[in-house]
Amino acid sequence: MDLNARFKGASAEQVLAFAAETFGNRLAFACSLGLEDVAVVDLLSRLPRAPRIFFLDTGRLNPETYDTLSALRRRYSLPIETYFPRHEAVEAYVNSHGPNAFYQTLELRKACCAIRKLEPLSRALTGADAWITGLRSDQAPTRTGLERFEIDNAHGGILKINPLADWSLEQTWAHVRQHEVPYNRLHDQGFPSIGCAPCTRAVGPGEDIRAGRWWWETPEHKECGLHAKDPSPKTPQETR
Repeated sequence: MDLNARFKGASAEQVLAFAAETFGNRLAFACSLGLEDVAVVDLLSRLPRAPRIFFLDTGRLNPETYDTLSALRRRYSLPIETYFPRHEAVEAYVNSHGPNAFYQTLELRKACCAIRKLEPLSRALTGADAWITGLRSDQAPTRTGLERFEIDNAHGGILKINPLADWSLEQTWAHVRQHEVPYNRLHDQGFPSIGCAPCTRAVGPGEDIRAGRWWWETPEHKECGLHAKDPSPKTPQETR
């Protein structure tokens, strides 16, 4: 059975409960510590048994992001694993191109993301049959049409689960405020989307919520590769 058809109209809580029951310790959540992801942490904390949660530390994050990590650990007493980039790869990149070469070309920016995010993600997902994200379909043009369930062929055809796919920004904020979820204080300073410090800026009135991410690039390129669209997606099917 098509999982997206089965869970059409279901709540994020129902999607996460299904994922936890189905995949157990083979399920993982990639937590970026942004607004959507702290909301997912709160939802996962309400399950009988939360899945493994991990965080990708690129080495170039804002202090407020680390403060958020500490606050979540204190609030929920959930272990959050941290994955770092391979230091040899970072050293080779910086020695060859310089510390901020990602401003120069799209290729160098993507190469930096590959070292600091994609390779650590692959290690973090080793042994997983499914992973959870905090993606929403109205976050960016690159995420239009996002489904609750997708096949992630970049990581061996495992299931990718987006429980907040149909949530609005307002709905996400309402959940965080209602449940007093710790969140990144940069959101209060005009940063609706937060990544690495040199690649993120505050947005102005009327700007798109992703305008501050890689602001020197065109909108269709504003992904690091963690959530690149599969050109030939498959339909996620019921496994039981």
